Amino acid sequence: MCRKWVILAIIVLIYLPVSIDATVLHVAIPTLSTDLSLSANEMLWVIDIYSLIMAGLILPMGALGDRIGFKRLMLIGAGIFGIASLFAAFASSAYMLIVARAFLGVGAAMILPATLAGVRNTFLDEKQRNYALGIWGTVGGGGAAFGPLLGGFILEHFSWGAVFLINVPIIILVLILIVSWIPKQQVYTKQTLNLKQALILVSAILMLIYAIKTSIYAFSGSMLLIFALGLCLLFGFVRHQLRTTQPMIDFSLFKNKVISTSIVMAMVAMIALVGFELLLSQELQFVYGYSPLEAGLFILPFMIAICVGGLFTSILMNNFGLRPVATAGMLMCALCFFALARTDFDAQTIQAWVWMALMGISVEIALLSSTAAIMSSVSAEKATAAGAIEGMAYELGAGLGIAIFGLLLSVFYAQSMVLPNTLPENLVVEVSSSIGEALAAIQHADPILIQQVQHAASEAFIHSHSKVLTISGGMFLVLSLFVWRALPAQQKLVDQ
Repeated sequence: MCRKWVILAIIVLIYLPVSIDATVLHVAIPTLSTDLSLSANEMLWVIDIYSLIMAGLILPMGALGDRIGFKRLMLIGAGIFGIASLFAAFASSAYMLIVARAFLGVGAAMILPATLAGVRNTFLDEKQRNYALGIWGTVGGGGAAFGPLLGGFILEHFSWGAVFLINVPIIILVLILIVSWIPKQQVYTKQTLNLKQALILVSAILMLIYAIKTSIYAFSGSMLLIFALGLCLLFGFVRHQLRTTQPMIDFSLFKNKVISTSIVMAMVAMIALVGFELLLSQELQFVYGYSPLEAGLFILPFMIAICVGGLFTSILMNNFGLRPVATAGMLMCALCFFALARTDFDAQTIQAWVWMALMGISVEIALLSSTAAIMSSVSAEKATAAGAIEGMAYELGAGLGIAIFGLLLSVFYAQSMVLPNTLPENLVVEVSSSIGEALAAIQHADPILIQQVQHAASEAFIHSHSKVLTISGGMFLVLSLFVWRALPAQQKLVDQ
């Protein structure tokens, strides 16, 4: 009995840095932008490459775990994650950090399914397993939610490399514990990996996002070609998945309107959660001069609300059902975004916290109601496939949230920036690209010019952030109508 809970502790310990690393850099953007001279495009890649790589590899890595056992998969994943953390901590350029973050995503894509398989294989009693999964989910959600606060605390006392270095002793301890405590498992050597298809999917996603991001700043024929190639790869991937007898993604599940709608809900909710947190942490530091720790503390009500939102969801769904709860969650998100778009985060602190807390609860309602809808709409033999697709949607939503919010912010910032007449021509491009590049470009300029650019950049950022939040509110408003029409009035459970 004791061995089970020791194994769960090991699983939780290895899962914690994986969840934290998804959001820990959000408050570190100003520091990274200064130390590594990051452009706006490079900054987005540093943040979202982690989630995008995870999204593409998480399904085949789960199959790999079946072939070699979750113990070996956890060992390999932890090793890659530890080495990548060390490499990231001492990265001296944007490209080195992006590559390191990509390998962190590879390691995380192995660790995540290995931890789930570990819980499933260790806890054979259903009640104990549900309790263990609850602990696992709490650690994952809490780690991601409190990542910015931890990042702020570390940056308050150490350099940004320490954000990654803290993973290394945890990984070393976990490797020792895995070898000592976790037994070997039965393996399934005939399990299909679909690794080639996973690489095609990852390549398609990265090509599409790279072409869109780059075209925002410098459109060219080569970017159009890369975009077209990405679309072709994505089309070929979907076509192959529909034809093969052992697909990586079971697209037949999308024929169920409840499942397809819930996947959209989960992805959009993650886009909102990650995108909002990233943009707010930048505004607090770049515009209002908050330290990383102060920014993390400011976002704390949003984090806490996400953690406790699950309590409200279960009560509401038991009393009112899926469709009204999911629709209400979407509508509440829309209202919160509209309100936050008109809130001065520095002068109206209490008002900001109230709306952030309500939005955190609303986002969690959307996430958990989508999970409940999916799990109640599939048979037992399809539950793993459906859960894997939802996990992929979560990670893809996180990556897209950073890309979409970041790109919209860049476009509106460039449009809103009013350049001082005295600004030298060689600084125009940098100052117009992002607030981080603007502040870096004029740090050695005349004090009067520095003050003018800082004021103009701050005003442009606030205006742009407000526009992005307003668009997000409109997106959730439309989504709420879609959810109400798409979900059935009475949710029918599939026989287990």
